[in-house]
Amino acid sequence: MENKSFITLFIDDDPQPIGTYPAPVSFELDTKKLTDGKHTLKVVSKDHKGKEGIKTIPFIVRNGPAIAVEGLRKDEVVDGVLPLMINAYGKGDQKTFMLQGSETPHSMPFWIIILLIAFTAWAVYYHITSGQMPLFK
Repeated sequence: MENKSFITLFIDDDPQPIGTYPAPVSFELDTKKLTDGKHTLKVVSKDHKGKEGIKTIPFIVRNGPAIAVEGLRKDEVVDGVLPLMINAYGKGDQKTFMLQGSETPHSMPFWIIILLIAFTAWAVYYHITSGQMPLFK
């Protein structure tokens, strides 16, 4: 009798396994064959005595283009006309990087605008007051 354990791999609730391999196994999971979204990898191991162990690993596949939406958050209460900025871009593949369209533009946060106005006002005040003579001697 051989003292070998076997590993069977399943994706989601599919009764048909991806494969059964002798332990240890190196395996490449091709996520391009899966739809985007939540999935589960189920690993079932059986030792030479027939005892079974099960481990499930949830993961999320995102092979399709990324979608970024600015101007609307999840479960936000809204009213009136909403200005939205929506961008969708693919990441290319692992051999090439797509620069065009791979970044999502964002509007400048309000606090940065206030900070820039305050800094500019201080700079003008400093410039005006540093070049003058004191009023009282």
